[in-house]
Amino acid sequence: MSSLDNKDRKILDILKENARRSFVDIAKAVNLSEPAVRRRIKILVEGGVIRRFTIETEVGQGASAITLISVSPSIPTAEISGKLLDMEGVDVVYEITGQYDIAVIVSGSNIATINKSIDDIRRLEGVGNTNTVIILKALR
Repeated sequence: MSSLDNKDRKILDILKENARRSFVDIAKAVNLSEPAVRRRIKILVEGGVIRRFTIETEVGQGASAITLISVSPSIPTAEISGKLLDMEGVDVVYEITGQYDIAVIVSGSNIATINKSIDDIRRLEGVGNTNTVIILKALR
């Protein structure tokens, strides 16, 4: 996709804050017509800038954890990342620098479901060390 203009960036900021905002509300906020906003969002989706719309629940509606993963040098990190994205309980995958290669946000209805997801991650070929911390509270 070509470079984003200020209106596109503002639309993205609004959607990051609340992906359920109506096209009419967004249009008012960025001083465009509703059809123009609808068209821009469609282009952002088709161009891969917006990959998905999702929901975020309050902590307490289940459990969440951050798992840091080391990847074997014989397997590309991107290959492991792709497999992680398809796994049950994995919400977000970040490729990172430092001691670990990947950071994953895992969520589930309780700690036992998180533990199962982490066990599944550890069974992936190419996954070396993992380090998991349970999220106690999210501040926004």
